[in-house]
Amino acid sequence: MSAILARLREPALEGVDIDGAERVIVLSTDIVAAPDLDFITDAQELGLRTDSVRVVYAQNVFHHLAEPRRFLHELERVLVPGGGAVLLEPYYGPVASFVYKRLFTGEDFDKSVEEWETPMAGPMHGANQALSYVVFVRDRARFGSQFPALEIVHCSTLPNYLRYVVSGGLNFRQLLPDVAITPLRTLEWILRPLRPLLALHQLIVLRKKTG
Repeated sequence: MSAILARLREPALEGVDIDGAERVIVLSTDIVAAPDLDFITDAQELGLRTDSVRVVYAQNVFHHLAEPRRFLHELERVLVPGGGAVLLEPYYGPVASFVYKRLFTGEDFDKSVEEWETPMAGPMHGANQALSYVVFVRDRARFGSQFPALEIVHCSTLPNYLRYVVSGGLNFRQLLPDVAITPLRTLEWILRPLRPLLALHQLIVLRKKTG
């Protein structure tokens, strides 16, 4: 993760000491109330000052947005030049496409939709889990033309697909005890040439241009 965040470091930010010379505020937010949140907000209307944010980290958020363009416009507004967004999202490979179409009954996985917008039945229902593929892969040229202040600087699959499945993810019970983590990690390493086929999640990094 440190190597990825280093991709966001730009000359415009070199005067900011993230080790403490200047106070860095880390805020934890969600769209619904939960313990230990700093505040509740909608990613499509962040309520933060313009040019005030160094990094936005969003785990399984983007595909839940009914109007993703509003979020991307908010990134253009709130990020400092050279700052960025780290998005953890469902992947679109063959295994992921098979699994996501069948795993969550309240969420779709449709790579063929023409538009980016998705009707929502609530904060956690009605999502298109293929949205990051649609916007950042299939429609990458459209993304670049509509959001010229943002650029895609990193895309990669995550190697934790076996561990994710046996952990139960965010919605199901754990299938194996914690002692299985090390052998599963070893097996994932052995299978790394097949990761583009087997991966379930991807990491996407967007950066606000400095010029």
